[in-house]
Amino acid sequence: MFFDGYGYHGTSFEQTYRCYPASFIEKPQIESGDKIIMPPSALDRLASLHIDYPMLFELQNNAAERVSHCGVLEFIAEEGMIYMPYWMMENLLLQEGDTVRVKNVTLPKGKYVKLQPHTKDFLDISNPKAILETTLRNYSCLTTGDSIMVAYNNKKYYIDIIETKPSNAITIIETDCEVDFAPPLDYKEPEKSVTSVPPSKATSQAEEVPAETEPKFSPFTGAGRRLDGRPLSYQPPPASSSGSKDKQPAVADGSRQPSLGSSSQNTARQSQGKLVFGSNTGRTPKETQRVESGKETKQEQPEKKEEPKFQAFTGKKYSLKRLTVLSNNLCLISVIHCLSFLDQVKTIGLYVDRRCIIR
Repeated sequence: MFFDGYGYHGTSFEQTYRCYPASFIEKPQIESGDKIIMPPSALDRLASLHIDYPMLFELQNNAAERVSHCGVLEFIAEEGMIYMPYWMMENLLLQEGDTVRVKNVTLPKGKYVKLQPHTKDFLDISNPKAILETTLRNYSCLTTGDSIMVAYNNKKYYIDIIETKPSNAITIIETDCEVDFAPPLDYKEPEKSVTSVPPSKATSQAEEVPAETEPKFSPFTGAGRRLDGRPLSYQPPPASSSGSKDKQPAVADGSRQPSLGSSSQNTARQSQGKLVFGSNTGRTPKETQRVESGKETKQEQPEKKEEPKFQAFTGKKYSLKRLTVLSNNLCLISVIHCLSFLDQVKTIGLYVDRRCIIR
């Protein structure tokens, strides 16, 4: 059956056909490869040309400007029609009955192929390398940008061809080709828990935080406590932040502050070889004398009696005569008890003998 565009031109084979999927001719095996079925007239024309074997063809969809490559399996199709795998029609954006341009080409042998699976499920196969090698035996050529289909365990896996060398279309028949895999399309890298802060933000945050001033050490600024639990007769002076010694302590009775001369006298008295803590700082000399006199009276109390030291051979004497008398008495008592026991045994034995004689 002839239609517009049908015919052979020149020394090369170039023909336009209407394409249909493999299900129309009941040839499901071509779905697992890249080979098509052509009419017998194509074989007659190809046999008269000087072409390279195996036969390779370029498929072109002029309407969508898509190009792919394939091989040929048989020449049994009706005239003006070709049958091809359905995944190849999807790559070329073809529907049933659309026209496609077929042209014979010669492709270089491939040396490098980079593949990218659509899903991570393909990597979960026990041996994906062996499955891929078995599947590619049914393919004659690969084209950059195509998506091939790998059928395994009643499931279809689609793989994109990202890169091919030495050209965009190569033949993989009787050649050693290096295969590389890219991460699957649905692969997501694990999110990092630590978020990196940009240096500009880090410097701005460091500038916003003011430097905390460390408190200076100020000795002898604590409050005093009495051992008897009575309240203090004065209020301790507040701790000065600057640590200066010019400020004077305030008296709790509300009296006026002492003059500089009196304060100098007090400090002179306190600096005579003693450290005065707590309530002694605000007391008058008479009160301090009374406290000191009270301490002296307490110190004059009698000290605890010392325990006597050990002195050898200073204990009481005991004679050995009393011990010997006691031991002799105990021996006599034991002898008497033994004799009485023997007499009882004898009497019991005589009584038993007499009863035996009577009977």
